[in-house]
Amino acid sequence: MRELAILKERLNAFRDIGERLNYLKEVYELAVEDPEMAAEVDREWREVKRLLEDLRIKLLFERKEDYQNAILEIHPGAGGTESQDWAEMLMRMYVKWAERNGYKVSVLDYQRGETAGIKSATLLIQGPYAYGYLKGEKGVHRLVRISPFDANNRRHTSFAAVGVLPEMEDVEVEIKPEDLKIETFRSSGAGGQHVNKTESAVRITHIPTGIVVVMRSERSQHQNRENAMRVLKARLYDYYRRQQEEKLKELAGPKSSIEWGHQIRSYVLYPYKLVKDHRTGYETSNAEAVLEGEIDEFIKAYLFHRKGASVK
Repeated sequence: MRELAILKERLNAFRDIGERLNYLKEVYELAVEDPEMAAEVDREWREVKRLLEDLRIKLLFERKEDYQNAILEIHPGAGGTESQDWAEMLMRMYVKWAERNGYKVSVLDYQRGETAGIKSATLLIQGPYAYGYLKGEKGVHRLVRISPFDANNRRHTSFAAVGVLPEMEDVEVEIKPEDLKIETFRSSGAGGQHVNKTESAVRITHIPTGIVVVMRSERSQHQNRENAMRVLKARLYDYYRRQQEEKLKELAGPKSSIEWGHQIRSYVLYPYKLVKDHRTGYETSNAEAVLEGEIDEFIKAYLFHRKGASVK
């Protein structure tokens, strides 16, 4: 049924583009006689190009997981507060991107840093093609800036890793109860009224693979356990698939080494402003817009790059 829905969506897109092209032809012929119609021609042509580009990107999505929701995990590298603050900036960037594109964002897990930023975060981004669009974001992201935490205003370089997994709702992953070690504990907090006084946090270990999932953001132990099983299922799907297809590397999690030389993208805020993807070569000087979630051009460049196709 999902495959049928995807095919219908693409067929409808083709039909819509065809109808708009016919209309564009009619408007163009009118504009030849009436110059005031030129603005309408320009508007319609821009919309046709947008629809064509959107369809062209979606035709790159060949695997069933591309259509799925995305589970996005963010972890700071070494560097304490600096990297933790950068990890939170990345989290905000992806939330902004998702909201701008009509996706629903849920925070499955969130662990705040001691001074600022986050120690880790896990987001569920729900909507068609969420994983397809975000899969290229996995890897190490590097930030260069004047540190707001340095009294001497020195330049700092920070790293954070992003992992992206598909939420495979319609795929059976066998999880035997006897293979799970489930532990509960109190969530640590910044103090005050929000300190968790009950053992609501959940840690699930899948003994055969050693995969560990921790959820602590919800007040309910039941909800944390449900979210942990959701992420565990996604990680096991990724684990078993990579075992079967050793050459398929695009579903792998973040690099174990979160440091210089492993980054997929650099965000430079000082001494100049530039965001550059080191895989595709795409770059922009509008770093502020990127950090506000405008990463569509980076996503598009990656998708075409991995298929060996031209962006234009």
